[in-house]
Amino acid sequence: MVTVLRYPENPVVTSAMVPPSRPDFEVTCAFNAGVAKFGDEVILLLRVAERAVAAPGVCRIPVLNCDGPTPVLEVKEFDRNDASIDFSDSRVIRGQGWMLLTTISHLRVARSKDGRHFTVDPQPALFPANENEVWGIEDPRVTEIDGAYYIAYKGVAPTGITSCLAVTSDFQTYERRGIIFCPENLDVCIFPEKVNGMYVALHRPVPKMIGTPNMWLAYSPDLQCWGHHHFLMGTQPGKWDGGRVGGGAVPFKTERGWLAIYHAATENDVYCLGAVLLDLHEPHKILARSATPILYPEAIYETTGFFPNVVFTCGALVDGDRVSVYYGASDHVMAGADFSVTELLDSLTPVEAVAAG
Repeated sequence: MVTVLRYPENPVVTSAMVPPSRPDFEVTCAFNAGVAKFGDEVILLLRVAERAVAAPGVCRIPVLNCDGPTPVLEVKEFDRNDASIDFSDSRVIRGQGWMLLTTISHLRVARSKDGRHFTVDPQPALFPANENEVWGIEDPRVTEIDGAYYIAYKGVAPTGITSCLAVTSDFQTYERRGIIFCPENLDVCIFPEKVNGMYVALHRPVPKMIGTPNMWLAYSPDLQCWGHHHFLMGTQPGKWDGGRVGGGAVPFKTERGWLAIYHAATENDVYCLGAVLLDLHEPHKILARSATPILYPEAIYETTGFFPNVVFTCGALVDGDRVSVYYGASDHVMAGADFSVTELLDSLTPVEAVAAG
């Protein structure tokens, strides 16, 4: 049995704590943060979703315009009485052959001395900046390697969702390294050290013709060019992970293997967390896996919000036998919970038994 110690301070970050990036914007959600320990601070690199403040009868949509020499954030306006446009989904608007997101996301730093009480920087850390980020940047995972913090994040554009890389040494300045996985590929988690001289990453291609959203693993000599791809683990129809599986927190090393806390969803889009144990020397080989979720939507902030019944992690911190998992709840706020590493490892079902079940 896995004991879940949700923080009594939950949610630890809400949209009300985040100043908008400009006066005519409002923050709707602050969630799905990458996590790092930096000096004496716990860093949450938040995904912050903003929308343009509405006007009577008008829907205002923020979009990055990359037509000129310098990308410019623009706000497009649409008449809500226009019958040719579908405004029924709060996340998107649709016309004949086109779609726009109603919000645009950027990355923002939240800082804490105790991991429970956070203050949010007044300005974005990374903001959409090119043609691959026209509709926003989302869901970062932060991996520390030799004092540098590598940020794998999603770039969202009409051409598809790419996985991109940026790096920082101080969470003040950032260097973009560009696309590392082409559309449509999500949930990239880079391991914190090389294995057999190669960098390692989890990733999740999204097939459109054959297959389901499953978790894969790749290797790289330089963090830019990824290959040696391996199918890692897939969905299990009718079970808690029957809809999709994907990377969550950056994997960490234990005596038994690499432990990765991942997300999965049912066919009805209930998102839960599980854990998987990978071989230390050949991490594309699974040793054991959660037969049931280690965390599922239960608290009020997990079952209600922008997209209800979601727990989704992008990062965790390990201190001895304690792993502190920070997770987005209902695509709306940030929360945290502590687990015992030993309990997590003991709860896993050997992969042969999972397959047989």
